[in-house]
Amino acid sequence: MRRGFVVVAVLALVSVVARAEDLKKLSLDDLSSASPKIEADAKVKVEGASSLKITTQWPTTVCLGEVAGPDIENAKLVYSAQVKTELEGTGTAFLEMWAHVGGGQFFSRGMNDVVSQRTDWKTIQTPFMFQKGQKPDKVTLNLVINGKGTVWVDDVVLSKEPLKGGMGSHLHT
Repeated sequence: MRRGFVVVAVLALVSVVARAEDLKKLSLDDLSSASPKIEADAKVKVEGASSLKITTQWPTTVCLGEVAGPDIENAKLVYSAQVKTELEGTGTAFLEMWAHVGGGQFFSRGMNDVVSQRTDWKTIQTPFMFQKGQKPDKVTLNLVINGKGTVWVDDVVLSKEPLKGGMGSHLHT
């Protein structure tokens, strides 16, 4: 009797489970609908052989690279890049730096140094302060695009400057 009840219960559950309905199937055979599109641009550049051209249909964050074990302590780390934009409407772009320190992740966003709409080449940057004893395992360098359009990036530089006396820690979570 108990066995029959279990079989009936299982059959009842199977009949109640709704089937998934596909709403849209994305074909990756044609990448024209994928976003962002990232490519080298040898015609629009500041230095070297090319710049990085990023075309996006919606807001996105692009990792431009990581630096493992930078030799920095008791100093200001500065991430800078040359950026040119053709963004629609109120679109903006800025730099974002993530520091991986002692098992934690902390960030600095260049919200005070953004580019928007249509701009020619401009240097933008974001700083990060490291006090004595704060040594990052790695630093991740991103470009954040809030909007739709095209952004070119070139001449990416990570540099360090000595801290000027008495500055507090700027580790953000």
